[in-house]
Amino acid sequence: MIGEAIGVGLAAGVLSGLFGVGGGIVFVPGLVVVAHLSQVHAEATSLLAMIPVALLGAYRQEHYGNLRLRAGLAIGLLSAAGGAAGVALANVLPERALRVAFAALMLVIAAQLVRRARGKTRAGAPARE
Repeated sequence: MIGEAIGVGLAAGVLSGLFGVGGGIVFVPGLVVVAHLSQVHAEATSLLAMIPVALLGAYRQEHYGNLRLRAGLAIGLLSAAGGAAGVALANVLPERALRVAFAALMLVIAAQLVRRARGKTRAGAPARE
């Protein structure tokens, strides 16, 4: 399992740094499919694994002048409260419901990315570069 976890971690790190996606997009399915963890265990492991990815990514982006510290801290603090609520909910929902909800979220995000890449935004204005 260590080898699988290393592979998932490397893939998530590269994709997080390259595209700015949350590591959970790669961590959770990778841990479920490759490391054979349950959905709940994969989500919990992903929450911890994202901390060093986020810190290192923010540190490197600050070097390039891209970090907005106040906004990031505000979002992070509010996300912590939401994360606590999400963890409580994840522990009472059936695992199948979590898998279906996660898959649905991935499809919605993918559809939005495709729509933006094609140059169409919600208001019909061209996508920003």
